[in-house]
This record gives sequence, structure tokens and C-alpha cells, in this order.
Amino acid sequence: MKLNRNQTSQLRNLAHKLKPVVIIGNNGLTENVLNEIIEQLEHHELIKVRVNAEERDERKAMIDEVCLQGNALLVQRIGHIAVFYKPAKEPTIKLTA
Repeated sequence: MKLNRNQTSQLRNLAHKLKPVVIIGNNGLTENVLNEIIEQLEHHELIKVRVNAEERDERKAMIDEVCLQGNALLVQRIGHIAVFYKPAKEPTIKLTA
């Protein structure tokens, strides 16, 4: 699935008020942390994750891994915060066309 500009904007607006539900700490993206992210995505559809990696390339690699393993879409990344979206089997977020 790919998001168009309007859908991305809609998801960014919804994510603005969210707090990070998962924090990737100093140990990096462990299997347990990845499983928690996937579980939260399935429950909430749209989540914020804090990535505590100093290097920008490290953060990007972790974010890419979450997208790949969690079958999620990156909606937005600002600094250490990433917003992910994964539509649920019965979506609660109705995206515009």
C-alpha cells in the first residue's frame, strides 16, 4: 500500500497529538522491541516510536527494519520520532482518497 499526499497529511494530523508508545533504547531494535511495535501497530494502526540512536544512519536503518518486519508505512520522521501506520483488518482510521 502506498499513501498519497492527502492521506499522509491526514495521518500526520492524527499523529500530532500522540505520544510515543514504544522507545527503542540503547540496545537497539531487539526482537522483543520489534514484536512490541508490531503488536501496538495491530492494536492502534497509527503509532509514534522514539528511536534513541545517535547516528542518523542508525536511526534510518532501524526505521526501515520496522517498516519491513512490521509491514508498516512510515508516515513521518522528525529527529528521533517516527510515525508508523499499518491498516488494521477492520480499520478505524478512514483515509481520504
